[in-house]
Amino acid sequence: MSQLTSTTFSKILPSKTQLIFITFIFLFTFIFLLNFPLTSTPLQQHSPLTSDIFSLITPTASNQNTSVFALPNEPNYVAPSPPPVTVTENESSPTLRRSCDIFDGNWVYDDSGPIYPPGSCPYVGGSFNCFINGRPDLDYLNYRWQPHGCDIPRFDGKKMMEILRGKRMVFAGDSLNRNMWDSLICSLSAFNIRGTKHIRPDEFTYFFKDYKSSITVLTAPFLARHQRTEGPKADEKPMARLHIDEIHDTIAKYYDADVLIFNTGQWWHPANTHNGENFFQEGKAYVHEKLDVEEAYKRSMNTWAQWIDNTINIKKTKVFFVSLTAVHFIGGEWNANGTCDSTEIIKPTEPTKDQVLDPYQPWIKNIQELVISKMKTPVVYLNITRLTDYRKDGHPSRYRMPGYKWFPGMPQDCMHWCLPGVPDSWNQLLYASLLSSSQNYM
Repeated sequence: MSQLTSTTFSKILPSKTQLIFITFIFLFTFIFLLNFPLTSTPLQQHSPLTSDIFSLITPTASNQNTSVFALPNEPNYVAPSPPPVTVTENESSPTLRRSCDIFDGNWVYDDSGPIYPPGSCPYVGGSFNCFINGRPDLDYLNYRWQPHGCDIPRFDGKKMMEILRGKRMVFAGDSLNRNMWDSLICSLSAFNIRGTKHIRPDEFTYFFKDYKSSITVLTAPFLARHQRTEGPKADEKPMARLHIDEIHDTIAKYYDADVLIFNTGQWWHPANTHNGENFFQEGKAYVHEKLDVEEAYKRSMNTWAQWIDNTINIKKTKVFFVSLTAVHFIGGEWNANGTCDSTEIIKPTEPTKDQVLDPYQPWIKNIQELVISKMKTPVVYLNITRLTDYRKDGHPSRYRMPGYKWFPGMPQDCMHWCLPGVPDSWNQLLYASLLSSSQNYM
C-alpha cells in the first residue's frame, strides 16, 4: 500500500525539466510586468498620430460610451482642435511631398485658370454662377491654395472616380455643402465625366453608370429632424420644430454610404431658430419654451455624434466634417445693408480676424471641434475656416442671381461662393485626402 502511495505521489511531483521550465516562465513574466505596468497608459503615448492624411481622432477612456459630451462652462473656453489633416510623400502620388497640415497655408497667384472655365458648367446653381450673373472681373479665379511645406495634387476627375468606383458619396448639410457638391460635379464634368441626375425631396443625385457610382447632396441644414406643424389655432401660421435629439430622417437612409460629408452651422443663427423660443424639441412632445441656441447646438451635435458612433461601420464608411466657412458682410448682415463687393483678398500675412466671422460662429466651431475630438468613430475634419477667411473676394456679393440688378440697399450674398472659385479648392483637398488614403482605406 505504501509503495502504491509513493509511486502515485512521485508522478505528481514535477520533474527537473519541468521545474526549469516553470522557473523560466516566472522570470519572463516578472520582467514583462516591470516593462509594461498594469496601469493604463493613454494610447497616444504608445501610438502617436502619424502623418497619414486620415489622422484619426483617438478616443479616451472617458468617451468609450455614447453619453452626451459635456462642454466646460467657462465663457472664454476654447475647444481643443481635432488633429490636423496631413499629407506625406507617396510614391504613387509624387505631387504629395513631405508631411504638412494641408489646411495651413496661403493663397498664391496662379494664372493657369480654374478647372472649368467660368460659365461653362451647366450644373452650377444659379446663385453661384457669378460669371453668368454679370460679374465682370475674373482675377479672383487666379489663385490656388498652397499649404506650407508641401504640395497637393491638382484635381484629377478620372482618378477621383476610380477611387469612388462602385461607391456612394453623400453630402449632407446646408447650402454651403450644396456649394461644394456643385463644385465637385462641375470639376468632374471638366474631365468629360457626366452623370444622370435624379431628384427627390431634399435630395439631388448624379449617377455615374460607367463607374457604378453616385454622388448625392441632401438638404439637411441642421442635421437634425426639422418639422413643420400646424399652429394651435386654425388661422395661425405653421410652426417649425427642430428635434435636436433626432438625426434628420433623410440622412438616416444613407448610413451605409461609403463616404459621408457633413456640415452644419450657418443656420444656427438666432434669427433662424426663433431665438430658441418654442423651436427646439426633445422627446415626442416636449418643446422648450426657451432654450439657448448655443446649448441646443451642443445637444444636436451630440445627437449627430452618437448616431455616427452607433450606426456607422468604420470598415466601410469614411466620415468627413466640413468646418465653418467665413462670411464677410461689412456694415450689416445680408438683410441689413451688409456688403462684400470687394476685389481684394486678405493678404496671407494678415492674421485671421474673428470679427470677420459672424459673432455667433466661434462658439459653433468650438462645439464642432470638441464633439468630434471625443467621438469613437474616426472623423476627418476639413478645417477650411482660415482658408476661406482670406477670400472675401470670392462671394457672389451683388451677382447673386441671373438678371439681378443691384443698387445700394439691396441684399448681397457674402456667405456662399462663386463657381468656379473657392469651393473648388475644398474639393481639391478632399481629393488629396482620398487619393492619399485610397490604397489603405478605400
